[in-house]
Parts: sequence; C-alpha cells; structure tokens
Amino acid sequence: MSKPTLEIQLQTLPNEPGVYQYFDANDKILYVGKAKNLKKRVSSYFTKNHDYGKTKVLVKKIVTIKHIVVETETDALLLENNLIKKYQPRYNVLLKDDKSYPWICIKKERFPRVFSTRRVFKDGSEYFGPYTSMKTVKTLLDLIKGLYLLRTCNYDLAQDKIDAGKFKVCLEYHLGNCKGPCEGYQSEEDYHQNIAAIREILKGNFKDSLSQFKQQMRAHADAMEFEQAQRIKEKIDILENYQAKSTVVNPKISNVDVFSIVSDEGYGYVNFLQLSYGSIIRSHTLEIKKKLDESDEELLQLAITEIRQRFHSKSREVYVPFEVDLGEDIKVSTPKLGDKKRILDLSERNAKYYRMERFKQVKIIDPDRHANRIMAQMKVDLRLSEEPRHIECFDNSNIQGTNPVAACVVFKNGKPSKKDYRHFNIKTVVGADDFASMEEVVYRRYKRLLEEEEPLPQLIIIDGGKGQLSSALKSLDMLNLRGKIAIIGIAKRLEELFYPDDPIPLYLDKKSETLKVIQQLRNEAHRFGIEHHRNRRSKGALTTELELISGIGEQSIVDLMTHFKTVKRISNATFEELEAVIGASRAKKILEYYSK
Repeated sequence: MSKPTLEIQLQTLPNEPGVYQYFDANDKILYVGKAKNLKKRVSSYFTKNHDYGKTKVLVKKIVTIKHIVVETETDALLLENNLIKKYQPRYNVLLKDDKSYPWICIKKERFPRVFSTRRVFKDGSEYFGPYTSMKTVKTLLDLIKGLYLLRTCNYDLAQDKIDAGKFKVCLEYHLGNCKGPCEGYQSEEDYHQNIAAIREILKGNFKDSLSQFKQQMRAHADAMEFEQAQRIKEKIDILENYQAKSTVVNPKISNVDVFSIVSDEGYGYVNFLQLSYGSIIRSHTLEIKKKLDESDEELLQLAITEIRQRFHSKSREVYVPFEVDLGEDIKVSTPKLGDKKRILDLSERNAKYYRMERFKQVKIIDPDRHANRIMAQMKVDLRLSEEPRHIECFDNSNIQGTNPVAACVVFKNGKPSKKDYRHFNIKTVVGADDFASMEEVVYRRYKRLLEEEEPLPQLIIIDGGKGQLSSALKSLDMLNLRGKIAIIGIAKRLEELFYPDDPIPLYLDKKSETLKVIQQLRNEAHRFGIEHHRNRRSKGALTTELELISGIGEQSIVDLMTHFKTVKRISNATFEELEAVIGASRAKKILEYYSK
C-alpha cells in the first residue's frame, strides 16, 4: 500500500491530546510537538501563513506525520520532552545536556555514610540533588561534618561483626570526628537521630536542628557543663550562618519551584529556584537555542518540564511570570505582590545576569554568534525586513556657520568599519543649513555608490529629528532608492527614533543592545565629523594668515608648518631658521610681514 498523502493524514488525526512527529522524505525526524487537540494543532501548520522563515521551510519538508495519543496534557508534556532529548530533531529547541551533576548520598547501611557522588544507583540509598555546583555540595558536607559526628569508613557494620570485635576504632575516632560505632561505642538509634537531622537540613529545614541544639545547649548550661554548652553554641552559629546565606524568604513559602524567562531572537534563558522552608536550596539557569519562532510561553513550558525531570522535583506548586499549562497535578501561580512576587523578581534577575554573562563569554569566544544575535535582534526591534548587516550613519558638523562638513560612518556586522568612513565638505549650501547639508551629503554618497556599483547599506541612520530625516528622504527619492534602503532618524534629547511617514516616534528600552549600537553609531559619526571640522578650521586659520604674505605659496606654507608646527613659531623665528626651510628671499618676506 502506498503512503497516504498529507491531506489524508491530516483528515485522520484524532481530536485527542497527544504528541505529533514530523518526518521528511527520507524518514528523518524533523520536529516533535505536543497538543491538547492533535487534529487542530497539526492542521494549523498547513493552514496558517507563517511569518517566520524556518517554519515555512519546515512545513515544505514534511512528508509523514506520526502521533501518539496520551491520557492527559501532563503525559503529553513529559513524552514530548523525552522524545526531543532522545531524537534531537533539527527544528526543536535544544534540550541536550551532557553534564553529570553532583548529588549527596545517604547510603543505605546500618550506619549510613553521607558523601558526594555523580552516579546514582537504585540500591535503596537516598540521593539529594542534583546540585548545579560542586561548591554547594562541599559547603553542605562541611556544614554536616561540623554539626554531626559520622563515620567515613566503608566497613560492613553488621551487629554480629561488631560483637565479634572484627573492627578497631581508627584515627577519626581519636580526633573526635566519629563516635566509634564500629566497636559499639555509639548505638544505631543515636546514629540514626543524626541522619534524620541531616536529611531535614538537605531538604532545607534548619528549624528542627536549631531547636534540638538550643535545647542541648541549655541542658549543658543548667548542668554547669559550660565547655559542652560552648561547643553546642558553635554548632548553632555554624547552622545559623549557613541559613542566613541560603537567602531566606517567607518561611511559609515551602516546597515551591520558581521559574522565569528572558529571551532574545536566538535564545531563551530560563531560571529555576527551588524553595524549601523559606530558603532557596537550588538555583539553575537553562539556555535554550530557538529553532523556530517559539514564544516565551512555549519555551518556558518545555523548560519547566525538562528542569523538573532533571532535578527530580516533586513540588506541587510553581511560581511563573505568566500562565502556562502544566497539567492538572501542578498548581500554577503568577504572583503580583508581596514575598512571592519578590522571589519571582529574584529569579528573573538571575536569568538576566546569566544572559549578560553568556553575551560577554560569546563575544570573546564566538564573535560571529554574537554578531548574528545582535543583527537578528536589531531586525526585530527596528521593524526591518532584513538584518542590518551594513549600516551607515550621517552627522552634520558646523560651528557658528563656519566650515560646514558632514561625516558618514559605516558599521558592518555591528562593528565599525573605519576604512569605509567618509568626510564631506559641504559644497552647495551657504551658511549653517543642516537640512540642506544633509540632503546634499546623502545624495552625493549614494549617487557615488550607485555609479561605482558598490553595495548599498540595509539601514541608514540620520543624526537628527524629522527635519533631517525628511531632507535625507528627498535625496533617496531623487536617486529612486526610497523603500529600497531602510532609513531612520534619531533625535538626541529623548533618543527618539523617527520613521518616514510616521509621526509617532519609537522608543527603545534604554538598556537594549539595539539602542546601544545606534548610539555608538551616532557618537562615532559625531566624533568623526568634529575631528574633520577642527582640521578644516585649523587649516583655514593657517592659510588665511600665511597666504596673505605676498610671494609665499602653498608648498612653502606646508614646509613651514611641517618644520615649525604652529603659525606662532613661524612668526617668532629668526631669519636663519626661516632661510634653512624656505630660502633667503621667502624668509625675508615673512620677517618683513611680521615686523610691521
């Protein structure tokens, strides 16, 4: 039987929750997704007009659709997550993670040991974690060691072997780090009381241990056993110090997972905080590479499922910045006020810091990826039809109407391309007319690029408001380039961005990278223009004075300035000094001019 067409496959999909898989002509898996209603969700791919290019490409490649019906949406979430990790389809976000995270193990033994491990065995032992940092594990183990005396040996401490005297206490016993259960010096019941307290600390509950130690300290003090009371007090200080560092929030907030997301065009960053008894006991940020035009809701939903699986979370409540569907078993809260909102804000701050750190790292390690991300972000922020890989920015510079000049600076892939910078001396405009000057330089710049068949920019930035932008547009109209190159104006006062034929300016977030690139362009154009203006004014002052001297030509002026550097030094020079540079007859003329 031949393979059914896509139309037939779509018609026969059930109206049930489940997971769908797309395959290409070679039966290679392209994409895995989940749906409340398989038929509606899958059909939407083939009936919608997709703005995002990769989604269009995906749909064109789909030849076969397979699906798995499940009981609930929660089952669909988990199955989708597992299939993505297993097959790593080309068009799904990346959830691959090869890290082996550390755990703290309470070994299933008569006298349990407590230690760190990166391997989890199904041997009945208790495993706490995984922890995202080995430093956290070491801190916790040091805390436990400072509070409770536990064995570190790996002997099989069966009662019959202890009774037979098979073991002898080691150095740890003599150092006071172990109570010697190997020789029967510590009962199993007493040892397990310590293990129970450690178990609660690893869950984030410090209250019981603190209460127990305070009770012991008072008992020793009442019995005049002040040395023992002091030792217990030191343990209380250790525990309270650790508790203070674990970021305590409202103690009523317990057994809760907190998730937040920040994203850009290429990646999403999801932060996870786990709270227990008012303390943050775990923090982790997951970086997700987008493959299609995934929304923050889709990314967060997928990341929550993945993180909860990875860290074996059993929390029945999550705090998130907006509603997500995680099934009926989990309570989803979107806090607006109070301690819950503060902890959600803390999670978002962690995600933002992680994103900034990744930017800095990527900028150093992988500049191409950094440039690609900024270009993609600028395309979206500035509502462009293509990425602005080549940007040119114009700025006029004149002081009190003298020596009007303009500058054009060029950025390629978000970085200055100084070899492409250009200066313009204003030729057709008399006086300080910024609008007419802008019209002239924009026309001259792109007339030349067209004549020389050089590549045109994707974006032009005009340093100025509506007036300067309108002047630049006149030049583009004359060259028939209107609509072929995106153009915007930036007004200095409020950093307003103006678009052609749009009276309402665009305001970008003051911290956005797009605005930073535009500001860098504007500042660079201003610097470059001022530099040229100063050079022209200096040259003007020079030629105005020296050219007044009859018989002193341009080459003589250049020779004099090269040697003496300033006009003042030339005016104070002796006949011999001048003669050595320009000869006796010209030296005599300069001396006669300055002696008047």
